[in-house]
Amino acid sequence: MSENLTLPAQQGSTSTSTEPLLEVKGLTKHFPIYGGFPIKRRVGAVQAVDGVDLSVGVGESLGLVGESGCGKSTTGRLITRLLEPTAGQITYAGQDITRAKRKQLAPVRSEIQMIFQDPYSSLNPRQTVGSIIKAPMEVNGITPAGGRENRVRELLELVGLNPEHYNRFPHEFSGGQRQRIGVARALALNPKLIVADEPVSALDVSIQAQVVNLLQKVQDELGIAFVFIAHDLAIVRHFSQRVAVMYLGKVVEVGDRDSIYNRPRHPYTHALLSAVPEVQVDDDTEQRERIRLAGDVPSPIHPPSGCRFRTRCWKAQDKCATEEPPLVQISGNRSGHLTACHFPEEPTTEARAEDVVMDPALKALEEAQDQH
Repeated sequence: MSENLTLPAQQGSTSTSTEPLLEVKGLTKHFPIYGGFPIKRRVGAVQAVDGVDLSVGVGESLGLVGESGCGKSTTGRLITRLLEPTAGQITYAGQDITRAKRKQLAPVRSEIQMIFQDPYSSLNPRQTVGSIIKAPMEVNGITPAGGRENRVRELLELVGLNPEHYNRFPHEFSGGQRQRIGVARALALNPKLIVADEPVSALDVSIQAQVVNLLQKVQDELGIAFVFIAHDLAIVRHFSQRVAVMYLGKVVEVGDRDSIYNRPRHPYTHALLSAVPEVQVDDDTEQRERIRLAGDVPSPIHPPSGCRFRTRCWKAQDKCATEEPPLVQISGNRSGHLTACHFPEEPTTEARAEDVVMDPALKALEEAQDQH
């Protein structure tokens, strides 16, 4: 399918016709590596994020998925300016905040908040819940009508906690309750955008549903935009209207929820979706394809040339090693569905005649088991 027509695409196109709330272009973060003795010098860099283009509309939820180590969390920290980008541009509400200084960022920081992955380490164990949630208001010098304490109690009730727990400490709460405290803290300043960095990965399955439903309720009632970072594709499908797939620091596919889950084009997206567990009710249940990739993600210190997925891709050809595929709209894709692949897959997730097994040892083991 190398002859697929590619159409010009606007970078960071959104599902809305209005200007996006957040737009990043060419976002890059390289962490330097130093070596040598006694004089240390730079010997390389970890290319954690390398040229990411994304956008989020007002009130929209964008899911960011991919394997561990692909750069999802680093991207989230760059968006919130907790990390300084090496290159690229971050635009929020039409304002370039890429190199903004502390005073320039002050009004923006109150509108961009973050929910951290670990509900245990993200809360100060020496402070009460009231102090933790009240801290953002104190730092920004905000005193809501009725006082800060009343506002904290309102937030506790909003996230499903007892307002009487105002003076309790984090160790007195369960994991799900602590994550709710983190959500309440993120809502304290009435943000317009929340970056949720795997907010349910450390929680039990039953608690995950509660927290995701809570975030969805908050989004519906307050109109907050989300960048929802996760590796659980089922949760992302439930929560996000658009989905971006990352691999080794780059976005390889982005589109609306239906396009990514039902009509994926990038081989890596196919592999991710095929790994999602499914329940077979009877023999008539439609079978999904199965793709098992060999090995781990290559080192971000020395990523493969050309297409970074080519070392694990069953469709890789010489062109993939010499030319990096651009993120464009492929013929047959919906508007806004962009794919970075020279030889894209068919837009279907139906079962293949034969599994794509990249690991010969695994295939030999399964054949031996079938013989017995």
